[in-house]
Amino acid sequence: MTVYATMDSPVGELLLAGEQAGGGLGLRSVSMPGQPGAPTPQPGWNHDPAAFAEAIRQLAAYFAGELTVFDLELAPDGTAFQRRVWQALDTIPYGTTTSYGRLAAQLGEPPDRIQAVAAAVGANPLLIVRPCHRVVGADGTMRGYAAGVLRKQQLLAHEGALLPG
Repeated sequence: MTVYATMDSPVGELLLAGEQAGGGLGLRSVSMPGQPGAPTPQPGWNHDPAAFAEAIRQLAAYFAGELTVFDLELAPDGTAFQRRVWQALDTIPYGTTTSYGRLAAQLGEPPDRIQAVAAAVGANPLLIVRPCHRVVGADGTMRGYAAGVLRKQQLLAHEGALLPG
C-alpha cells in the first residue's frame, strides 16, 4: 500500500512517499514542489504521517544541523544501474561535494559514461536523503538539480560545502 506525508522544511514543503509492507515502511520518494516528474498523491494512496515519523524526525534533525547521515529503510524504483549510482551517492560525506566525473570513476565507469551517471543522479527519487545535491560540475559549478539549482545551493550552504551568497 502506498502511503504519503508532507513536512515543511527550509527548502519548501517535502512530499514523502513509501510502501508499507509487513509492518514496515520502505521510503520510495522525497520530493519538492515544482520538481519535474515528482510524484503526486494518487487516488488510493493513504495519507499517513505516523508511518513517516522516523523519516520526518531524521529530516528535521538534518535541517537543525544535528544529523549528517540518514538511517532509513529505502525502497526507490530504478534500474540496476540507477540503484548502483544512487548507492554511491550515500558515500559522499556531508559537507563535501564531488563531480560527476569523479563519481563515474568511483563506479568504474569510463569517461564516455559520465552523462549516463549524471542522468542517473538526476533521476534520484530520494532528494536530500540520497545526497545528489552534493554532485557538482567538474569546475565546481552548480549543474542541474531536480528541485532547482537554488535549492541545491541552499542545501550545500546548509552543509557548509558552499558559502552562502
